[in-house]
Amino acid sequence: MSQRPTPPPLSAHILREPSRALRPSRLPLPLPLLLLLLSGCRVGPKYVVPATPAPPAYKEAPASSADISGEWKPSRPADAIPRGAWWTLFNDAQLNALEPQVEAANQTLRQADANLRAALAEVQVRKADRFPTFGIDPSFGAGRYSNQPYFNPAAGFGATGSTTQYPVEINYEIDLWGQVRRNIDAGKEEVQATAADRQNVLLSLQATLATDYFELRTADNLQRLLNDTVKQYREAVRITTNRYNGGIAPKSDVTQAQTQLEAAQVLATDVAVQRAQYEHAIAVLIGKPPAGLSIPVSPLPGDTRPPAVPAGLPSELLERRPDIAAAERRADEGNEAIGIAQATFYPSVLLSGALGFQSTAAVSSVLAPSSAVYSLGPGLAYTFFDGGRRKGIRNEALALFDRNAAAYKQSVLTAFEQVEDSLVTLHVLADEAAEQHRATAAALESERIFNNRYVGGVDNYLQVITAQTTALNNEVNEIDILRRRMDATVLLIQTLGGGWDRTQLPTP
Repeated sequence: MSQRPTPPPLSAHILREPSRALRPSRLPLPLPLLLLLLSGCRVGPKYVVPATPAPPAYKEAPASSADISGEWKPSRPADAIPRGAWWTLFNDAQLNALEPQVEAANQTLRQADANLRAALAEVQVRKADRFPTFGIDPSFGAGRYSNQPYFNPAAGFGATGSTTQYPVEINYEIDLWGQVRRNIDAGKEEVQATAADRQNVLLSLQATLATDYFELRTADNLQRLLNDTVKQYREAVRITTNRYNGGIAPKSDVTQAQTQLEAAQVLATDVAVQRAQYEHAIAVLIGKPPAGLSIPVSPLPGDTRPPAVPAGLPSELLERRPDIAAAERRADEGNEAIGIAQATFYPSVLLSGALGFQSTAAVSSVLAPSSAVYSLGPGLAYTFFDGGRRKGIRNEALALFDRNAAAYKQSVLTAFEQVEDSLVTLHVLADEAAEQHRATAAALESERIFNNRYVGGVDNYLQVITAQTTALNNEVNEIDILRRRMDATVLLIQTLGGGWDRTQLPTP
């Protein structure tokens, strides 16, 4: 059954007023009030960076020039970790070639890059709320009424008809209380926090690569030491065997020397496993399969020392650490959320308008001046009762801000702790390295003396074995201390921000 069509409205806001279609209308609002509506205000608290006390100096930093070893130097205004290329402090050509490949190809960093692009796109979405929406909604409809008496059309209407309309609609919500602006600002702060997260990921990956690299290099040092030890122990087996064959030494001397040799060979073989694993880890960090990277064997020189790293002042750490910057930006973002939640307690003003043509006659008459229609006017909306929804959202925003502020304060405290840990580690290891060097020299001299005494028939071979074991342990320990010092220096640079500072944050 068909129904008789009635002329549908252009929209909820469109009125049929042909005589006013081309006539400009007067704004009923006074100009000062209109400017106030367009400019608006911002409700909610003003952001203040959560207070975090910083000590005047690091507790574990050297107190005077007499305490400064190779790891520190007095901080001067010109001193700084090289921005963006902190690894050049180590003056290692192979490391300098590997590090830039992290930012170019690491897949974990690509994820952080995608997060940053998504945050930038979200700001673009939020900025669109500053502008009115503009669109068209043309339509055409036709229908027929029944000819039965009950459905007889009213006078002046035919049994069939059609309606055509071509409206253009504009809607705009005035940012009267700053919701849109705060939402945009919150998006910008999230962009900065995400950019700081990205920098923190990059710094962590670069530090991991440097640590793995020095682990690999000290593995080369250990491999060289053990290879030399195997040669030395093999010579010891030859000497004890000759002495046994000559009836000078017992069979036990030969077996003890053979045991020492086999144990040293096991250690030398095991180092190759560790080195290969570090090489594989470095390959993945620079975005390559393990089979695509081969780092030549190159032990660190015997006089290698960590570079001098100026620690600066604790107050400067707040500007250098990307994780602290990210936490602070999210605290600011949480403050914006409070303002957004507070604005929901105030009325909202919507400006809407439409302009178009509407006709129930032939399609050719749609664009006639008499078919023009328009509507324009403000609307006011206010929620009197929502069951506590707005209050709950505001309380949630307050709680989340407190959480973000506490996270920021905790990140600052953790950063101070990490720098102090790195400083004391380097200080102690510097002393330990000097002590170990003296101990190694003494052990090697003892080994030489006992070996000569054994050859001269003064001592038995057990004393030679003991001296060899002591000397090897001290040499291994000296290499291990070097490894720990290099790793601790990398960690100190990382905890100081790797030459980064907040001025490098983007301004979307």
